[in-house]
Amino acid sequence: MCRSIKPLRLPDRPATEQEIQEAALQYVRKVSGYRKPSKTNEEVFQRAVDEVADATRKMLEILSPIKSVD
Repeated sequence: MCRSIKPLRLPDRPATEQEIQEAALQYVRKVSGYRKPSKTNEEVFQRAVDEVADATRKMLEILSPIKSVD
């Protein structure tokens, strides 16, 4: 995995829908090896992005809040 992946979950606010979608897209791109899928694979690629975004949303809803370390 690439080290340039930024944290999605910040202690001061919940992740936005756009951040969740962008993170899901980045993940699917990394795993599939394709920046943009072929026309043949477009539907499957988008379905994977949607499923990863759904799983991310569910996980963020049940995670305990991050506690600040000051």
